Amino acid sequence: MNIPAWEGSSIFPALCDTLLTWRRSAPDTRELPWRDEPTPYHVWISEIMLQQTRANVVRGYYLRFLAALPTVRDLADVDEDVLMKLWQGLGYYSRARNLRRAAQAIVETHGGELPNDFDALLTLPGIGRYTASAISSFAYGRPCPAVDGNFLRVAARVTANPIDIAKDASKRALEESLRPCYPTGKDAGLLNEAFMDLGATVCLPNGAPLCRLCPAARLCLAHDRSTQLDYPIKTALKARRKEHHTVLLLRCGNLCAIRKRPARGLLAGLWEYPNLEGTRSKRKLLEYLAAAGFTVRSIAPLPPARHVFTHIEWNLTGWEIYVADTNDAPLCAAEDNDASSLLWVRREELVDTYGIPAAFGYFTPR
Repeated sequence: MNIPAWEGSSIFPALCDTLLTWRRSAPDTRELPWRDEPTPYHVWISEIMLQQTRANVVRGYYLRFLAALPTVRDLADVDEDVLMKLWQGLGYYSRARNLRRAAQAIVETHGGELPNDFDALLTLPGIGRYTASAISSFAYGRPCPAVDGNFLRVAARVTANPIDIAKDASKRALEESLRPCYPTGKDAGLLNEAFMDLGATVCLPNGAPLCRLCPAARLCLAHDRSTQLDYPIKTALKARRKEHHTVLLLRCGNLCAIRKRPARGLLAGLWEYPNLEGTRSKRKLLEYLAAAGFTVRSIAPLPPARHVFTHIEWNLTGWEIYVADTNDAPLCAAEDNDASSLLWVRREELVDTYGIPAAFGYFTPR
């Protein structure tokens, strides 16, 4: 594959030397637990969790996950509901399923150890070039630039490169242009940390970078030209599609009704509170529940909620409904005819056992 050179890449040798010197001398003020023991397994879990999620959010999840699943084999053998509960609140649940699928492949094909080979890592579910580079550099000391958003922003500003960083070809071009400048051993990981930390704490997104604190300011073309805010250039995302749903918090004594979502699609296979498309009135809901065989004791509105996914925004209307008896009939309408049967669980089980995604967690009884 013919990858064009990143414009302005002649700056990269000096940039890499400068950032590596800065990272070696500066204290690690971010105190990220996955840096304390960068084993291949630890690096892998942390990098998957950090996709689309801030480091300060990931910290607690990472420690709980490793306490429950300390080895690749533990992850390969874990029950899916247990895995989803550990992941509850992190979102993008396909990441967790891919972790388990990859762990099973690692046990079956690689003797339970993540391969020390970039191309072999790419064959595992959920591992792309960035994650493979992170594992290769942090855990195995290979000269692999782990190009993420922070990394791209730093490089685009330093070189004043008008390239569209949203395109995969731009990331690949940066990766290939930087690779000859990369050291091996521990320094490979330290240099990746330097790019990431600089982008996270100094060369900031969504506002003016802190150039007075930047070790690379003397090299930075955008700083020299006072055009820092012109970079990076990124294709605007399409507007999110908006959807409306009515969530039914069905209760019978200390029991609450949940059901499993379909095996494919958004939040596939996760537990949810039964819900209907659209915004339904109280009268329509009472008619609907009567037709489904429920005797309603009381019904009260819950505060509305809004949940944003990458490409979809959900506007949620909730109702707390007490019924006389449990009923496991699948609650569905014509547009929702594959709904699964209801499962009635205690409130404690909602907290301890069943992973309710954050999109529905707004309505979990306190």
